[in-house]
Amino acid sequence: MAADETTIDRLNATAYAFPRHEQTFPTLTAHEIERMRRFGELRSYRDGEALFETGKPGPGMFVVLSGSVAITQRDGLGHVTPIIDQGEGQFLAEIGQLSGRAALVDGHADGDVETLLLPPDKLRALLVAEADLGERIMRALILRRVSLIQGGAGGPVLIGPGAVGNMARLQNFLSRNGQPHHFLDPETDKDAADLVARYSASRAELPLVVCPDGAVLRNPSETALAMALGMIGSHADDKLYDVAVVGSGPAGLATAVYAASEGLSVAVFDSRAFGGQAGASARIENYLGFPTGISGQALAGRAFNQAQKFGAEMLIPVSVRSLDCSKASGVFALATECGHTLRAKSIVIASGARYRRPAIDNLDAYEGRGVWYWASPIEARLCANQEVVLVGGGNSAGQAAVFLSAHVRKVHMMIRGGGLGASMSRYLIERIEATPNIELMFNTEVIGLEGAETLERVRWRSRLAPDEFTLDIRNLFLFVGADPATGWLDGCGVQVDRGGFVLTGVQDGEGARFVPQLETSVPGVFAVGDVRSGSVKRVGGAIGEGAQVVAALHGYLADEGSPTL
Repeated sequence: MAADETTIDRLNATAYAFPRHEQTFPTLTAHEIERMRRFGELRSYRDGEALFETGKPGPGMFVVLSGSVAITQRDGLGHVTPIIDQGEGQFLAEIGQLSGRAALVDGHADGDVETLLLPPDKLRALLVAEADLGERIMRALILRRVSLIQGGAGGPVLIGPGAVGNMARLQNFLSRNGQPHHFLDPETDKDAADLVARYSASRAELPLVVCPDGAVLRNPSETALAMALGMIGSHADDKLYDVAVVGSGPAGLATAVYAASEGLSVAVFDSRAFGGQAGASARIENYLGFPTGISGQALAGRAFNQAQKFGAEMLIPVSVRSLDCSKASGVFALATECGHTLRAKSIVIASGARYRRPAIDNLDAYEGRGVWYWASPIEARLCANQEVVLVGGGNSAGQAAVFLSAHVRKVHMMIRGGGLGASMSRYLIERIEATPNIELMFNTEVIGLEGAETLERVRWRSRLAPDEFTLDIRNLFLFVGADPATGWLDGCGVQVDRGGFVLTGVQDGEGARFVPQLETSVPGVFAVGDVRSGSVKRVGGAIGEGAQVVAALHGYLADEGSPTL
């Protein structure tokens, strides 16, 4: 009887941890496994042997033919959390195995185990060739990653005070890239305090990041952290791609999905995270097909997974330093900050825009210390029940104000102009006007910031009078537009307008060559989304351009043929 109660307790705990358990861990039929055999190869493991380990590249998806495999989650402090045991007819993988990324969990044979292993390329082939079976598998892979993130047990451990700006920076980076992690505050956790003392870490070196393999990083850059976690694939510089997409906002992701699904080899770069500025939007309510709205992170995450399903290689976070359009070796060359060079037959500029930094005294001193350019749940926790100032009058500002209003005591929304009608969608204006703790302050601007180590006060004035005012504010959100991210194009011949946005569809003086609407002044280099001069600066428009450019890519590649290397 006691054994039965233990089994019931374990089943109840599993159901609580995985509310959609049947979809997250489906059991395949014998017929379904038979359909999968042509995509895989048999692998056997003895009791206790590892099939995959946290932090090491995953070999692909395992289908358990006999025996049982114990799945556990491990963090850098040595804590091991059991997740689930999987047996005959079940498969072992999560979304990262579409591209052979580092495993996020450990899998060990519990007794002798026989499996069918599908490497990443064969797994992608299965998802496309076997549509109904592929749908079930894809849904399970996504739900497993979601469960790992929500579990808050494994992955890197961030150690430092929650109010440290770099803690928010790294949490945002990991969250937006869908990486499981958790943080410990040395002021309340003894293990964390002991680790800070052991490494004699100064405040400037916090947070410490303890990776699953035990390596400890001191306040690392996003790229250094990504490399330590195995997020960045290798050997991309050994390949020749049909198209390289620089930027993974909605336009870049749409290009990747449509190009890869039509058989082109695609590499996608982004310096920070997939989704671009849209990925930081709390809720997008005017995008076709989502009547109740969808968060920018959810929309971008779906597109990111979709691109990987079709074989696009996602190089995130990797910054592109320059573009060589001379085609000295017959193809374009992209130089990255890591010192590598990637070759591609065509280029799509989808680098979007960077958050604009207004001319405010001492602004740089408070960035990450009370000054924010996006509003996520991480920032919302930092300013819970406080008064905040939000500057901006566009849709992004409106979405952020509505989101923050549910967490803070009051939002002082400062707009330089005299109204919102010219810059914001009507549904957002109505929602803001109906929200009692959002105060609209027209014809106002922030002119100065004050505080010791972190922001403490904001100075502002009316643009209609000389008087200045001060508010005790510890968090300032800036949504004042963006400038095109085109510095990496310097010297490559791509023409831009006076604002720095990329010009497309411009005929040469003689008009001897037809120039597609989305092609730049350099044949074979295209531009889509916010970075393109004349684009509508909307998520729907960016996605449409990403789909549209693929036809132009096909035309260019067909005319060029295969270059001689």
